[in-house]
Amino acid sequence: MLNKSILSAFLIASLVPQLSAQVGLPFANYEESRERLIKDVLIPGGVTDQRVLDAIAATPRHEFVPIHLRSKAYFDSALPIGASQTISSPYIVSIMTQELKVQPQHKVLEIGTGSGYQAAVLSPLVAQVYSIEIVPELGEQAAKVLNSLGYKNVFTKVGDGFKGWEEHAPFDRIIVTCSPEEVPQPLIEQLVEGGMIVIPVGERYQQMLYVMKKKDGQLEREALRPTLFVPMTGTAEQQRKVLGDPARPVLLNGDFEESVSDSGYVPGWYYQRNLKWTTAADSPSGKHYVAFNNAVRGQPAHLLQGIALDGRIVRKVRLGGSVKVDDIRLGLDQGEVPAITIRFFDDQRGLIETKWLGPFRSGKTWKTESRVFRVPVESREAIVSIGLFGSTGTAEFDNIQLEAVD
Repeated sequence: MLNKSILSAFLIASLVPQLSAQVGLPFANYEESRERLIKDVLIPGGVTDQRVLDAIAATPRHEFVPIHLRSKAYFDSALPIGASQTISSPYIVSIMTQELKVQPQHKVLEIGTGSGYQAAVLSPLVAQVYSIEIVPELGEQAAKVLNSLGYKNVFTKVGDGFKGWEEHAPFDRIIVTCSPEEVPQPLIEQLVEGGMIVIPVGERYQQMLYVMKKKDGQLEREALRPTLFVPMTGTAEQQRKVLGDPARPVLLNGDFEESVSDSGYVPGWYYQRNLKWTTAADSPSGKHYVAFNNAVRGQPAHLLQGIALDGRIVRKVRLGGSVKVDDIRLGLDQGEVPAITIRFFDDQRGLIETKWLGPFRSGKTWKTESRVFRVPVESREAIVSIGLFGSTGTAEFDNIQLEAVD
């Protein structure tokens, strides 16, 4: 049995399981926190463009999040900003900016201003940023923050991003920070020939981040990684065909039998860090499982999957899985240990609470565990996470399951 202090630390850390060395208490100052974010998360995660790293280092993310969340501003985590929207994690912002391959002379269109943070990161890298937000209160607040911080080359408006910003077209680059099922045709038309767009596309909880280049009026696609963004609303939401069923929560590819993509990512799951898709005869379910290996304390090592879940309909869920661990050492915080977690979110995407299986600290043979958890009635979606979460050693997972129970 773990003592109460370790249990408490684990629960705190599991609120943001995809974070880095910053799990736990905030650092003494924001500048130091940004430096640690870059050193411990962004660079190990593949952000190599020095211009992007410099832009992240110079951008005060804490100014773009609600005051009560500023202690978490430099966690590598999405945070709620109201109106059912979130500010993307610094890692995703950095990767999208890097993939956009912007140049100083470029004019960029952003769809989904949100907090204004992505526009602020782009500002020192390009000539102009034009950003559209469909939610009036968010668009107006972002404009105030951007203006107060002196971003003179960022121009915002409230409107439906599906339609783009025709009067300022064409754009050299377009970045979309919300997910439609397909790329809106007006955005294709407003992109210059040879221009690039970075956009998450797909179903509500199963999306792929793409970089696309316009050639002969059409978009050539390159899949980057599975991801999870808030949906593009307005016209895009009206045209959406596939929605998650909040009365029947289910995980996709929980047995990891589906082959990894050409880019090396596990289908159905996102925010993949420090893992290997493994084939073995002793796999508890089928022939495959995922193995996390981490030698650097505090470095992210995890998988996540989002699902629709309505607490007014589903009162309890059973979460289960098979786990095998070896040579586990705590991360920088006592709560950074291997686990299976489920986090419940309300209709504003605010975190309600976290439940967990584990922590798993010993056991070189496969162990199967499951527990029934009560679903908070205000829940509207959930995220299931597996991994080392900053601890070191090896943790293997298979047959991750979630089901509603009576």
